[in-house]
Amino acid sequence: MRFGRFGGHSFPGALGAALRAGFVLLLSVALTFSAEASPKRLSSRDRSFREFVAFLWPMAEERGVSRQTFDCAFAGVSFDPKVVANTKRQAEFIRPIWDYIAAAVSPSRIERGRDKAQAEKAWLAKAVQTYGVDAGVIMGIWGLETDFGGFTGSDDVIRALATLAYVRFRGDYFRDELLAALVILEEGDIAPRAMRGSWAGAMGQTQFMPSSFLVYAVDFEGHARRDIWTSEADAIGSTANFLMAHGWKADLPWGFEVKLPADFVLTDADSSSPSSFAAFAARGVRGADGAALPKAGDGRLLIPAGVTGPIFLVTSNFDVIKAYNASTSYALAVALLGDAIEGGGGLVANWPKKDRPLGEIQVRILQADLKKMGYDPGEIDGRVGDSLLSAVRKYQEHIGLAPDGYADLSFLKRIGAVK
Repeated sequence: MRFGRFGGHSFPGALGAALRAGFVLLLSVALTFSAEASPKRLSSRDRSFREFVAFLWPMAEERGVSRQTFDCAFAGVSFDPKVVANTKRQAEFIRPIWDYIAAAVSPSRIERGRDKAQAEKAWLAKAVQTYGVDAGVIMGIWGLETDFGGFTGSDDVIRALATLAYVRFRGDYFRDELLAALVILEEGDIAPRAMRGSWAGAMGQTQFMPSSFLVYAVDFEGHARRDIWTSEADAIGSTANFLMAHGWKADLPWGFEVKLPADFVLTDADSSSPSSFAAFAARGVRGADGAALPKAGDGRLLIPAGVTGPIFLVTSNFDVIKAYNASTSYALAVALLGDAIEGGGGLVANWPKKDRPLGEIQVRILQADLKKMGYDPGEIDGRVGDSLLSAVRKYQEHIGLAPDGYADLSFLKRIGAVK
């Protein structure tokens, strides 16, 4: 595909053609930003940002967005440097998992969740009946995303998405989310300045990205619009619809804490490929409280903090939670919060808090070292994701260690000494 360049950004052929219509598009810039016209001279970045927004118009028009909606959405919108700074601060990827879980599944949040579940029990029951999903997981997502609607975000979604799209954070992803947000405005579910959310453009009580809203948001309350901002019913129903669409199985738990026998021989396959509960039981695996495993179902081991910490047997429903947010810490927090709200007990095993977890720079070093040695840790981004855990397990198995995927400071020193 041919690309034209403008303001430091690459645009596809359709936009390259638009470049040749310079007069029309420069007029669009003036119209879009007339509300904030100022006699003072614009910085080069501000000019480039305005030009970037103007050149989005053909893409928006192709998606059915009117000129009036486009201009209204961007009236007064400017580049937001705070949004860019926030891209470095995603706690679920950089905090030790025990700190993240402790904050996410706090006693006060559990109590608020139980009160909220009682208040919304009719809508939760309808969601379970309609979509066949787990009410606890809905509550877990709701609690983690906005503390059950307590804070849904104060950022202007259009401004946040436009900023991320302009700097090409994650390539074209945020450009496409911005265009989806414009479609939402065109369809009339919410007014532009009422479209508030997180710095990353996630919206409403359960923080849907605009593209997810267009596909999965539902008018669960029956008031002729999809309102995940102020309607608890719509937030609950939309989240349940998302989970169902991503493959939630009604007859399967998300997982549970387990205890491995002392003679258990751990392999990489135990964490990377599902096996039947019966097969794990035959190897001596039991629930953390000593109970027998369920007879039906498949799962794989999740060992987020090494074999001395809590160990879980998770199912495909755990992966459905990760479709909402790819972080393992996030998904586990959602699951544990949901269990606690529904009356479940806490974890049996203790987190290895005396260990020295890796910081972002150290994770980058580990990723680079593993890549040099022929393993695939994914993008070298300083975040502990599934690809890095898989690479660590493969390396551990290769050198004769228990492949639990856990890398602390001592592991980093070891791999640095032998690479």
